[in-house]
Amino acid sequence: MDQELYSVEQVADRLGLHVRTVRNYVRDGRLKAVRIGKQYRIAREDLEALTGGVVPATPRESAVRTRRVEVTTILQVDAIDRDGASRVVLGLNASLQGREPGGPPVRIESAYDEERASLKVIVLASPLDTAKLLEIADMLMG
Repeated sequence: MDQELYSVEQVADRLGLHVRTVRNYVRDGRLKAVRIGKQYRIAREDLEALTGGVVPATPRESAVRTRRVEVTTILQVDAIDRDGASRVVLGLNASLQGREPGGPPVRIESAYDEERASLKVIVLASPLDTAKLLEIADMLMG
C-alpha cells in the first residue's frame, strides 16, 4: 500500500492554516487522520476530501523562480567638470527611456566630487544592458 501521508504541519502549510486549526479539524472529525504514536498522519485522499479534490501546493512549491543575472559596475571618470558630469549622467538616464516595459531592471546612481573633479557612476543591470550603457558613456565622454 503506497499511500502519501502528510503531517499536521504539512497540511497546515498547504492550506495556509495554523497547526492548531488542523488538529481541531482532526479532533472534530472534519479531517480524517491516523494516529501514529503521538502524531497524526493525513492521507492524500482524506485531504482531497476536505479540499474538494485538490491538494494545494505549499508556498515553496508554488513559488515561481526565475534566474536573473545582474552586473554591478562602477564607472569612475576623473578630470571632469560639473557640466560634463551632468551631461554623462543625463545621457545615460535618457538612454533608458526607450526600454521595453517588463524587462530586466536597471539602476543608475551617480556621485560627483567637486573638489577632485571626479564622477562615479554605479550601474546595476543585466550584462547586456550594462554593456550598452558603457558604450553610451564612452560616446558621451569621447
